[in-house]
Amino acid sequence: MQSECNITNTRLTTEVRRTSSAKLNPNEQKLVQKQENYSFCGEKTFYSPHFCGEYFVYLSHNYFEMAKYIYQYENWTDFTWENSAVSVALGEVRLLQGKILGQIHSLGFSMKEEKKLEMLTLDVLKSSEIEGEKLNYEQVRSSIARRLGINMAGLVTSSRNVEGIVEMMLDATQNFKNPLTEERLFGWHAALFPIGYSGMYKIEVAQYRTEEMQVVSGAMGKERVHYEAVPAKNVKAEMDKFLSWLNDDNIVIDSILKAAIAHFWFIIIHPFDDGNGRIARAISDMLLARSENSSERFYSLSNQIQQEKKLYYETLKTEQHSNGDITKWLVWFLTCLKHALLETEESMQNILLKAEFWEKHKATPINERQRLMINKLFDNFYGKLTSSKWAKITKTSSDTALRDIKDLIKKGILQQEKQGGRSTNYTLVIK
Repeated sequence: MQSECNITNTRLTTEVRRTSSAKLNPNEQKLVQKQENYSFCGEKTFYSPHFCGEYFVYLSHNYFEMAKYIYQYENWTDFTWENSAVSVALGEVRLLQGKILGQIHSLGFSMKEEKKLEMLTLDVLKSSEIEGEKLNYEQVRSSIARRLGINMAGLVTSSRNVEGIVEMMLDATQNFKNPLTEERLFGWHAALFPIGYSGMYKIEVAQYRTEEMQVVSGAMGKERVHYEAVPAKNVKAEMDKFLSWLNDDNIVIDSILKAAIAHFWFIIIHPFDDGNGRIARAISDMLLARSENSSERFYSLSNQIQQEKKLYYETLKTEQHSNGDITKWLVWFLTCLKHALLETEESMQNILLKAEFWEKHKATPINERQRLMINKLFDNFYGKLTSSKWAKITKTSSDTALRDIKDLIKKGILQQEKQGGRSTNYTLVIK
């Protein structure tokens, strides 16, 4: 069958025929391999063998052109979506949000602070990890604790890089009511790159990029272009429009959907030399905090994105060629957020058990070594508890460890496991 496709003002005639890739002649095989690096227009009659092995697309021309990017369409930010698909996913997220916030309110102050510190630390670590940068856990945790005034033992000194990333994330989540201005955005970017370098490369910091931007992968000389961002000359105007929309409180749209759209919109513009992904996720976190009217973060979207990173990039890659319909992106974002909330809901059950336990034993005499070990048992203690592990963790003698354990057994807090073996194991009594 014959079809025509408008691709960046070029008309290409195509022939689509069903075949098996194994039956292609050598020239066709080469054509298929070349096609894998390109995207095609959204016409239903076009199939790439890379995505559907049953079809081979024969182009009558000996050259290829990329399909239009979304920003190449007129009025490209007039996003549309299938409301029926999006509303179901949004309803599930809102239900989980309310459930978790209700559980949080039942926690004591110290446990709230502990959970908030845990989630913020995870968010910073995973947002950087998505970009291939691994930060030191203790440095991130210590930096957040100091900035939030959370008292905890064993704080360590944090690197300049860690301090900058934490500063950006906390400004986004703790000051979520403040407008996102160009100046504030530039401040975030400067915090991410305090010495003006990304790795070994000097970049433009605290300003929009002035050069063209391509997202590529692969070895030198074999690079594969995944995305070509908005032209540099248009970035300022596109960002002005974006910030105006984001700060307009008169726009009637659910704030969670606004978080999803803002993430996608910002990524499409790609306004900076580097750091676009981390800033996009910070914007999402800011808007999610607005959706809850709370700076207390009890789930990590970045952690979930890291777990679903492949699908994250695949969805972005698909939607960057859409004609304005971003249903797939919105459904993916909402589903990812739902998974993050479900993970928190599961962990909350353990936190509530922990809170119930300490409420029950608030008058029970428990020394600091015992308190430390009980908390560790609630926080996914690795392996079986033995007196030797107790002694090692609490840095005490084996005799002292055994006395601590026997004391807790008398108080009905620990019990000896019934199964035999060379080592005696102990478990918490949770009723």
